[in-house]
Amino acid sequence: MLKTIVKITHIFKVFRIKKNLIMILKKIYILKIYFLIIFISLISFNSFSQQSDKKFTVVLDAGHGGKDPGNRGNNYYEKKIALKIALTTGDILKRKSDINIIYTRKKDVFIGLIKRAEIANKADADLFVSIHCDAHNSNAYGAGSFVLGLHANQRNFEIAKKENNVIFYEENYEQKYDGFDPNNPESVISLTLMQETYLDQSIKAADAIQKSFKNNLKRKDRSVKQAGFIVLKYTYMPSVLVEAGFLTNKREGAYLNSSKGQKEISAAIADGILNYLSSLKVSLNQNDSYQQVDLENKNEEIYFRIQLAASSKSLEPKSYNFKGLNPIFKEKEGKLYRYYFGKFNSYSDAKKMKRKAARSGFKSAFIVSFSGDKKVKLSSVID
Repeated sequence: MLKTIVKITHIFKVFRIKKNLIMILKKIYILKIYFLIIFISLISFNSFSQQSDKKFTVVLDAGHGGKDPGNRGNNYYEKKIALKIALTTGDILKRKSDINIIYTRKKDVFIGLIKRAEIANKADADLFVSIHCDAHNSNAYGAGSFVLGLHANQRNFEIAKKENNVIFYEENYEQKYDGFDPNNPESVISLTLMQETYLDQSIKAADAIQKSFKNNLKRKDRSVKQAGFIVLKYTYMPSVLVEAGFLTNKREGAYLNSSKGQKEISAAIADGILNYLSSLKVSLNQNDSYQQVDLENKNEEIYFRIQLAASSKSLEPKSYNFKGLNPIFKEKEGKLYRYYFGKFNSYSDAKKMKRKAARSGFKSAFIVSFSGDKKVKLSSVID
């Protein structure tokens, strides 16, 4: 009997030990899960911070180089002047912690036009600026900026032809550029469609640079123009070609070739880029027209769309024109057609689809909010 009692007592002790051990193991398991959740949260927060702190990437393209000297007005070398201006502009912009600078060339080497665009696309750049010096058989002077488009006049065609003739330095240029002929105005029409996606932002960037030339240096403003530059066609981001001045003008050529002139021009270009970036930070939608809507008293549907592009061309709102994205909506606003992707009832869904649009190549896409058929400020419909 005593042995039986001792055995039962031992069993109860073992049971209590096992029970306590199980409770301890449960607590350890819960603690592990707790710390795992904290760890994942920290990783997610860090990832989000890195994404939101993404630097604004600018690709600076010094025109010509190597076997391509560029224009030789007054015996100067466009390739050398363009390189000096590009490098100095980059040095100025690098002082800003939120800007990343990439050069298509840092020394006197020849780089094909498509290769320049590939460098920018591979870098997932936010802005491409190609720097050149102009030439003319008159005494023309002043700084001008160009975005891709059809030539408005013969003068613009001649400027583009001069820069596009670089392709003749490249081997197999007929295959590389799909039979493009710089001397044929008809060839330019096929160039313009892709960059139409970024036309709005390209014009804004070019305008910011032109204003900087005019306001900071009192240069003659030759304004923002459109012309068919190959180097701009293959870039998938807002892109500008700057003609810093005329080497063929004796006075301006000497200025462009001087250390003082190159520093001042570089500072003006950098200032223009910074002003453009500031305008993006203020609001990607700043120049769009919005309706004042009393959201509390209106029962109209609130929804969101992703603006992919704004173009002077009327395109079919089909997925094949917009890299497979669907559905696409087209609306005319002033002289521009605006192209939107999707219709979303929640802001979180819109943000997901904006990321999808960016992955498809529309990195400048942004969210637009609507009340019924009226565009409204995004801040008025989200917390």
